[in-house]
Amino acid sequence: MSTWDRFVDTFFNARVMAKYLPDILSGVVVTIELAVLIVASGLLAGLALALVRALAIRPLNWLIIFIVDLFRSLPPLVIIVLIYFGLPAAGLSPSGFVSTWIALGLVLMAFAEEIFWAGITSIPRGQWEAARSTGLGFGQTLLNVVLPQALRLTIPPLTNRTIAITKGTALGTVVAVTEILGQASSAVSNSYNPSPLMMGSAAYVVLFLPVVVAARWIETKFAWKR
Repeated sequence: MSTWDRFVDTFFNARVMAKYLPDILSGVVVTIELAVLIVASGLLAGLALALVRALAIRPLNWLIIFIVDLFRSLPPLVIIVLIYFGLPAAGLSPSGFVSTWIALGLVLMAFAEEIFWAGITSIPRGQWEAARSTGLGFGQTLLNVVLPQALRLTIPPLTNRTIAITKGTALGTVVAVTEILGQASSAVSNSYNPSPLMMGSAAYVVLFLPVVVAARWIETKFAWKR
């Protein structure tokens, strides 16, 4: 057997790949479900916190800043472990799937809040004053004038952060979440061959490359015209 044949047999073994393909596909489904839940909950929660922060209620702002800084500082893996193994002591027993969702959703929420807040504060004060001079209230000005402009500015950093966080679903393997990496790692252990890991890598590329391309299109579509 030549060196090339040994390489192919080790990393692209057709027999092993065919055997574990259904497991990898089931992991893809779990990864998609996790990613959708994380993105939806994280972005909505982050936007809600940024809007509340815009109300300038000092005690609330201090609390929001503390929460955001806390979840931006903690490694996502630590948060997953704390939720999965810590909450049972309080009478709650979330599954590995739910623990991963909550943990990564909180991390995305923290980064999203800072991005939304930066977008809101980047709008010139004259925009606020002009809108208020027409008779619009604070809430109307924030939602109808400032927020649409701020969202347009936040698209590039938000898409990049969202992609980075959703790839973190692989961390769910530490709490027995059967996503792509979890299924691939289990298959490698059972087959003593890394071919399933190559399939898992290909699945990540197939899954996230369209997301990256779509994010780039969105950034171009909604970018300010020079």
